[in-house]
Amino acid sequence: MKADCAVFPKNEEEIKTVVAFAVKEKIPLTIRGSGTGNYGQSIPLSRGIIIDITQMNQTVKETSTSVTVQAGKKLGTLEKELRKKEKELRIFPSTYIKSTVSGFLCGGSGGIGSIRWGNLWDNNVMYVKMMTIEEEPKILHIRGEEILLFIHTYGTTGILLEAELPIEDKMEWNQFLLTFHTFQDAVDCCQYLTDQEDVPLRLLSTCEWPLPQHYKPLISYIEDGRAIVIIESTIMKETMDKIAESQKGDMTLFIPSEKYQKGLKLSDFTWNHSTLWAHKNGENMTYLQARFNKSTLHSQIQTIKKEYGDEVQLHFEFIKIEGEITPAALPVLQYRSKERIYEIIDFFEKNDIQINDPHTYLLGFGGYNMRMDEIKKKKKAYDPYDLLNPGKIPKAREVI
Repeated sequence: MKADCAVFPKNEEEIKTVVAFAVKEKIPLTIRGSGTGNYGQSIPLSRGIIIDITQMNQTVKETSTSVTVQAGKKLGTLEKELRKKEKELRIFPSTYIKSTVSGFLCGGSGGIGSIRWGNLWDNNVMYVKMMTIEEEPKILHIRGEEILLFIHTYGTTGILLEAELPIEDKMEWNQFLLTFHTFQDAVDCCQYLTDQEDVPLRLLSTCEWPLPQHYKPLISYIEDGRAIVIIESTIMKETMDKIAESQKGDMTLFIPSEKYQKGLKLSDFTWNHSTLWAHKNGENMTYLQARFNKSTLHSQIQTIKKEYGDEVQLHFEFIKIEGEITPAALPVLQYRSKERIYEIIDFFEKNDIQINDPHTYLLGFGGYNMRMDEIKKKKKAYDPYDLLNPGKIPKAREVI
């Protein structure tokens, strides 16, 4: 669906003018950042006006422990600015070069840094400034538990204007690419690293062959048939060499901390970038979001591979959930049909693998244990005419 027009406000007053006009004329509104979402979060279903917030991109306030920024600030720009001041963000998506703060908060969940700090709702958003969709739009200052009703809600409960994010002292992150003859060895290496409490990690990702064959900038570092592990850590090269050897792997690429986020970035081959590379360089590919059990991980992997072979290509991101590092998966699928996708989802769930369904634009159907009743109440209060991104909150439980 296409919108009827787009506006590019530079400040809150201009947004307020657009909102007041839209409410008077009952015109739908959809807020858009850089459009890097995977679920159609910012695609209008009812035409109307797109409000592009990318020109609202200033840093409002910075302390030793937090930074407050406007909604359209790009996370890549913010991270770069912070690192020059010996600080860094806790978490950001792998698309951070383009992603905006509001796009991440309203449409995302976690990413780089989630192995250390968890997802957005794990105390990683301290404050949000919101605008209501009314004849006289109100400005809301939200802190505490109520923030959760504005995170990952696809911009349906209000317009995010500013956010305060916690920041940490900058760390010297080295990047490593390890290769393994078997995927089991690669997974074992990841589990070994997560068990080392004295090893700081910002990123830990692994995928099986044939996924790495699509990573064209890395292909010269990966032998055919090998599984890979991508790591961001403060571990020194010599120590990682020893770890790789002890875990039956080889370090084939090392990027020192002084080149971190400059030039080749290994994070560009993690999270949902794996799906993008496969789709770009392979057949028609799609993906799932899954959570495996750490205690039965190998048996679950074997069950999936026995049933589907290379139709389902496994890729894990290790993240912190409720204080425990957990193997979250973004398996890449060879797309055959919608019916086949849901057959695979059913098989995963019957084998105690939790699925967050990415094949729907409906809020809450993708998982994340969202409090939909509370979200609907908040939307009714702050968007009484249902003009803000309409169609994304389901009226009945049905899969799209």
